[in-house]
Amino acid sequence: MEKEKTFEDSLSELEAIVKELESGEVDLDKAIKKYSDAMKLVKVCGDKLTKATEEVNKILKENGNLENFEIPTEE
Repeated sequence: MEKEKTFEDSLSELEAIVKELESGEVDLDKAIKKYSDAMKLVKVCGDKLTKATEEVNKILKENGNLENFEIPTEE
């Protein structure tokens, strides 16, 4: 069973793929494969960011209920 990559590992791998594709030195078949791999990594990173955002937006209230965290705005 493959260990799940961290967000940072996925992002680093994505950056490496982008640099390689931008170099223009990848043949078409490999470029298509790398693009496909990159899009999978984009989804993984996006999903992790969404989950992290949802977790950060909730705080534990004194009564034990989870509520959305809101930053008061001054008008």
